[in-house]
Amino acid sequence: MSQQRSLPQSKELMLQSYNKRLKDDIKSILDNFTEIIKSARVEDETQVSRATQCEQDHYEMHVRAANIVRAGESLMKLVSDLKQFLILNDFPSVNEAINQQKQQLRTLQEECDKKLITLRDEIAVDLYELEEEYYSSSLWDGADLPLCEAFRRREDEEEEEEEEGAVTPEEEMATETAPAAAAGGESNGGAVPSGSAERPQVNGLGAGAAEPI
Repeated sequence: MSQQRSLPQSKELMLQSYNKRLKDDIKSILDNFTEIIKSARVEDETQVSRATQCEQDHYEMHVRAANIVRAGESLMKLVSDLKQFLILNDFPSVNEAINQQKQQLRTLQEECDKKLITLRDEIAVDLYELEEEYYSSSLWDGADLPLCEAFRRREDEEEEEEEEGAVTPEEEMATETAPAAAAGGESNGGAVPSGSAERPQVNGLGAGAAEPI
C-alpha cells in the first residue's frame, strides 16, 4: 500500500517540478528580453563617457542574450522530459494503442479466414466435378485408385503411345529411298541389254574383238 501511494506522490512532485521549470524559464526569457530593449534606449549625458556606456550596454546585451539561449535550451530539455514521462507513465494511452493494434490484427485474421473458407469451397466444387468426370470416364477401371494417380497413369500411357508412334530420321530416310529404288528397277525391267550379252570367245578373244596381225 505504501508503494502504491508513493508512486502517485512522486508523479505529482515531478509534474510540479516541471511546471516550476516552465515558469522560471519563460520568466527568464521575458525579463532578459525586456532588459535588452531597455538598454537600446538613448539616455542623456552622464558622468560615464558615451564609449564606456556603449561597451557596458554591449556586454550586458551579450549576457542577457546568453541567458535567453540558456532558458530556451532548458525549455527544450523540459519538452523531452515531458515526452519521456508521458511515454513511461501514460498507461491509458498505451493500453488504447495496444487495443487498436489488436483490433486491426483481429480484423486481418477474420479477412484471411473468410478468404480461406471461400477458397476451400471453390476447391471442393472443382474436386467434386473432377471426381464425377473420373468415375464416369474410361480412366476408372474399378480399381480403388486416387484421382491424381489415375491421371498420372493416363499421361504416362499417352507418352508411351507417342514414343511408339514416333518415326526416327533413319526410318524416314529409308522410307523415302525405298520407292525410288523400286521405281528404278521397274523401268529397267530387270533385263540385261542385248549389246552387253556375253558372246563366245574364240582363241581367248571375244567375237567382236579384232584378231591380231
